[in-house]
Amino acid sequence: MVFNGVRIARKVGKIFTCGLGTKRVEYSPTMEGVITASGGVKRSASIIAPSPSKKPYFVGISPLKDLSKVKTPADRPFRVAIEGNIAAGKSTFLKFFDKNEIIETYPEPIDMWRNVNGHNLFNLVYADSDEWLRVFQSYVLLTRLVVQTSKPKSSSTTVQIFERSVQSSRFCFLEQARNNNNIHGADYAVLDQWYKWIRANHDISLDLIVYLRCPPEVAYERAKERGRPEEAHVPLEYLQQLHETHEKWLMSEDSPNTIPVVVFNVDTTIEEVEEQYKMNQDKILGLDKREIKNVDEESKEKIKKTLKF
Repeated sequence: MVFNGVRIARKVGKIFTCGLGTKRVEYSPTMEGVITASGGVKRSASIIAPSPSKKPYFVGISPLKDLSKVKTPADRPFRVAIEGNIAAGKSTFLKFFDKNEIIETYPEPIDMWRNVNGHNLFNLVYADSDEWLRVFQSYVLLTRLVVQTSKPKSSSTTVQIFERSVQSSRFCFLEQARNNNNIHGADYAVLDQWYKWIRANHDISLDLIVYLRCPPEVAYERAKERGRPEEAHVPLEYLQQLHETHEKWLMSEDSPNTIPVVVFNVDTTIEEVEEQYKMNQDKILGLDKREIKNVDEESKEKIKKTLKF
């Protein structure tokens, strides 16, 4: 069986594994500028090491564009894309913020991929990526465009959060397909032209990318635990390659990305990760940039009493 250029057996052999909060893989990303820790301490990005406490201890801001310089158009909400490996915790992130009334969340349109006039493209691409990847990538690009340009359902929505983006389709998944020789050079060129046309003719701009940085071994175990049928035979090697592609797109010095990136290490428990989201939610939602704060329930009641609602 061939999966995105990786030939594997039906039964995956012995691998290094680590569950939530049990073991961490060392990374040495190269990235210009500094990383700002949750406590406000700045350090060179070249000396980032995993936290001994296994907490997602830093929030990194891409040096390519400062958050304070982002100008969100007045006619649309603040747009955030959640990026990361398979099973990194993107759905958990969406659930955490879905309770907020000013936020609309948009999961990946998997149901659309599973039923294209009765055809399950999601299953087909996992079963035989060499045959179906070019068609799948074309449809993914279309569906992400539809989702990312959606108008908010409510007039009170000031933030839209998308699970992955048109940008990751182009600069992460399409690049990986080419690197693995999964698609012909002509297919790559056509999809690249589609992306350029979309960018020129539609507002797909993002204000922030949140990168959930997860060791591939942890993602592999999580994917097995959640049990999506299409992912049953995804090999560890593919997740390792996908991690490297994310790193090159979002963390490297020669990255084509110009969108600010907030980085969370998520090799830890859900409770610790969610605590980091809570601590940094104003940054994630663009509220600190716009000097807008969420109104808690107690304050709402005081306002109602004052206005005699």
